[in-house]
Amino acid sequence: MELAEGKQKFIEAWGKLGSEWGINRTMAQVHALLLISPVAMTTEEIMEELSISRGNANMTLRDLMGWGLIEKQHKAGERKEYFYAEKDTWAIARQVAQERKKRELDPVIKILNELSDVKGDEKDPAYKTFKTSVTNINKLAKNVNKTLDTMLKAEENWFWSSIFKIFK
Repeated sequence: MELAEGKQKFIEAWGKLGSEWGINRTMAQVHALLLISPVAMTTEEIMEELSISRGNANMTLRDLMGWGLIEKQHKAGERKEYFYAEKDTWAIARQVAQERKKRELDPVIKILNELSDVKGDEKDPAYKTFKTSVTNINKLAKNVNKTLDTMLKAEENWFWSSIFKIFK
């Protein structure tokens, strides 16, 4: 397989993987392109490489910057904006985990904490079931939150050695 074909397969695979994780396919493909690009790319280069519209490219680049996965760069004497993706996979994993925690887990924990204060008759089976379910889900969510916090603070080698110890 030649490099051009390999790049295309990687971009397609990353796009498919991203869409299975709930991330827009185009967003994942642009991220993949920037991951494997040795230099920062302009919006026009990204549009041409992936055959996407300017609007789609601009919206996708904004989203990727919002996730903290790419950064905008300016070159002296040029008006064009260039975009560059972090290449360190551990840094990428931590950034994605941090964003997903902020966007998904933190709001759920907030709601579960509010639901933990629901009042009712302890003898009512509906109330008992509700209270038990909310309490158990809240415990799980808080444990996931602690695990993510540990991952976000950890160095890569320590994290993976700890995970492998669990599965031994």
